[in-house]
Amino acid sequence: MPKKIDYKKSGVNYDLLDPFKTAAQKAASKTDKNIAHFNFKTVASSRGESCFLIETKEGYLAHVEEGLGTKNLIADAMQAITKKSYYDKIAYDTVSTIVNDLITLGALPVSIAMHLAAGASEWFKDKKKTNDLISGWAKACKDSGAVWSGGETPTLKGIIDPKTVLLGGSAIGIIQKKSQLIKGDIRNNDAIILLESSGIHTNGATLAREIAAKLPAGYKTKTSGGRMFGEALLAPSIIYVPVIRDCLKANIRLHYAVHITGHGWRKLMRLKKPFVYTIEKLLPPKPIFGFIQKYSGLSEKEMYATFNMGAGFAIFAAKKDAARIINICRKHKIKAIKAGQVKKKGNQKKVIIKPLNIEFPAESLAVR
Repeated sequence: MPKKIDYKKSGVNYDLLDPFKTAAQKAASKTDKNIAHFNFKTVASSRGESCFLIETKEGYLAHVEEGLGTKNLIADAMQAITKKSYYDKIAYDTVSTIVNDLITLGALPVSIAMHLAAGASEWFKDKKKTNDLISGWAKACKDSGAVWSGGETPTLKGIIDPKTVLLGGSAIGIIQKKSQLIKGDIRNNDAIILLESSGIHTNGATLAREIAAKLPAGYKTKTSGGRMFGEALLAPSIIYVPVIRDCLKANIRLHYAVHITGHGWRKLMRLKKPFVYTIEKLLPPKPIFGFIQKYSGLSEKEMYATFNMGAGFAIFAAKKDAARIINICRKHKIKAIKAGQVKKKGNQKKVIIKPLNIEFPAESLAVR
């Protein structure tokens, strides 16, 4: 059994991060009246959600900012091994994590901006890397149905390692009709529909890097799927925008949606209201997750508390609409299943994963 490697030991401690986020949200809420002169209103319930909403006369504007994290360090390490840059994949990843947050409340992406901070201008000498980054970002914008609006490329000597960059971005989205807002109005007996992931997406790279550092062959170690560990980690994320867009076009009433990233399956209970979320059927996780569990020493419960474990997005809707949503996913070549249901049981709030006998109580998630 390997010595256990968890998020806290790898340097990512949500017990420290989450209180800061909560405090920032409270301070931010005091600025709500600053936009009254536009005849706009903030949507208070969107604070603590994956995207922030501003109500206009006709609909809603949405805003998201997100970052890639440390996944580009894995791409850099793999470039040294294979001579490929992989920056098209991580650019696609960055856009995907932005737009997948945006759509959780029903907002479709309009414009996407890149933020690429370097430690030294010399980083841009690698034309293969920079060209791949540009092509991957452009492709993700196309797949999202959004315009690439621009960005910022500061050089931050002394803050960022000169051999690498910090990649992130932001997006503006729109809900054109107020009736299309995903309100977070989950109801008793709602279906939980899980959409497959392609791998770790943009969550867990720091922990994965810790594992690679302890393996004799590092990122070259083969997973059970036959791929090198590093290549499996760099599988590009799935963009779920077309699914939400088509659900809205079909007038399917979506009660809630969750982008499953940090905090893993605990995110299923992100909504403030108390419900019991019971999962009865699972999507098969990609081999990369079994590999990570084997070499990290994490328990199954800890894996589901940290990673997406094969499900990158969740939709909550009436049971009668589940089949239609799954068919829309199939149209876009995304596997989806009716995985479970929501129950109202007084003030109880928890996630239960029945097949694995795993339970996450309300206090295990503190993102508001």
